Order: sequence, then structure tokens, then C-alpha cells
Amino acid sequence: MENVFLSLGSNLGDRNSYLQYACQMIEQRIGVVEHKSSVYESAPWGYVSNNFFYNQVLQIQCNIEALELLSNLQQIEHELGRERYASHYVDRTLDIDILFFGEQVISLPQLTVPHPYITQRRFVLEPFSEIAPFFIHPVLKLTIQQLLEQCEDKSFIRKLESTT
Repeated sequence: MENVFLSLGSNLGDRNSYLQYACQMIEQRIGVVEHKSSVYESAPWGYVSNNFFYNQVLQIQCNIEALELLSNLQQIEHELGRERYASHYVDRTLDIDILFFGEQVISLPQLTVPHPYITQRRFVLEPFSEIAPFFIHPVLKLTIQQLLEQCEDKSFIRKLESTT
């Protein structure tokens, strides 16, 4: 079993429902959801939009390989209305990123783990630090809490009262 961390985000439609459905589908198809953070609202990162994101981080246990996990997650995104465009940063019903796959370092054309932008994204680090502040980045050898403290991203983010 691999200890995997995923980031979920949605900024179109019923954002909260998309996160809930994704979590249910992950549990049914991929592995046990061990922990899930609260839901956070954040400004779009990397592009301009009036649609703010709902974000959440999940810790799951799964017994499939990383590329099979990626394929399953992309299928869930597709089923929940995700459309892929040439531009990487666009509004979307659901986005699921693999942040960490155990302590593995993966560098393939279709998948890079640890996620290459995790240190730059407060909307990932805040919810991550809620569920696993002492998880150590296998390359940087810093905890998630330390990465959050060093993060230069000052964009808007707030923890919502109700969680999925």
C-alpha cells in the first residue's frame, strides 16, 4: 500500500458537490481515504478568473501504480465534467493533482511527483498542513509546515466552516 496525497480543486458549478463526489469516487475505485482536510476557498492561481476555487487535500492508501492512479483520477475528472484545453490554467469543474506517491520521485512526460509546484501554492500547503504538517518532502527534506512557512504565495485563501 502506498501513502498518497492528492489535491482537489473546483471553481465551476457546485464546487462543494464536485469535491464530495470526487472523494466518494476515489474511495470506491482507488483506495481508502485516510484523512481529508477542511475545504478552503482560494483565488485562482496562474491565471485570472472571477471564479474562486474550493480546495481540499486527501491522504489515501492505495495499492496501484502511479500511472494507473493518474489514469483513474483523470477518468474521475472527466466523468465530473472536466474538459481539457491547450491552456493549462482554466476554470474547471474538477482538478485532481497527485502531490506525493509515498516517498517516490517520478519524472515522466505525463507525471511528475512530488508535484513540481507544491512549494509555490498556498492553496495546497494550507489544507495539507492541516492533515499532515510533519510529512517530509522526499526531495527537499522539509516538512509541509516548513514549506508553508517559507511559501511566498500570498494569494487569498480562507478555510470554510463546513467541510466535505
